[in-house]
Amino acid sequence: MIYTEIIAKLVPQAKKSLWIATADIKDMYVEQNDAMVPFLKILAELIGKGVEIRLIHAKEPGQPFREDFDRYPRLLKFLERVLCPRVHFKCIIVDGKLAYFGSANLTGAGMGAKSENRRNFENGILTDEPSLIEPLSEQFDSVWRGANCQKCGRRQYCPDCPAG
Repeated sequence: MIYTEIIAKLVPQAKKSLWIATADIKDMYVEQNDAMVPFLKILAELIGKGVEIRLIHAKEPGQPFREDFDRYPRLLKFLERVLCPRVHFKCIIVDGKLAYFGSANLTGAGMGAKSENRRNFENGILTDEPSLIEPLSEQFDSVWRGANCQKCGRRQYCPDCPAG
């Protein structure tokens, strides 16, 4: 459900903005036009359409992710990213109007992009309810702008702290 509803349907709908927060991020492949392609390709295509993409994650991704990342120069130039070791919340917010939040990290096993027998047991909510999206967006934005950086106690592990 998370893969089909969030990754395959929700993310490609973004017209203006896509905000993603995850503790863990790995190289994930998704179906596009009857082929499996890196999720990073989808993000690069959205950026090419003028979608602002912000990504907050807690740790550096592994080598396969970095190799795919390097295949899409648009990501290096336009993907906005903050690494925050305190982030453990997971959400995807599309155009400030639709959101997923739940337990799944942005990984193949977490999102259910792997086979039936190789996925995690996750849960989450997909909503267009402003009373849920507004506080979720505020949480994302507060981390994005570094509102908690001065007191977090892990600044030495935060190479791109938004608070400077």
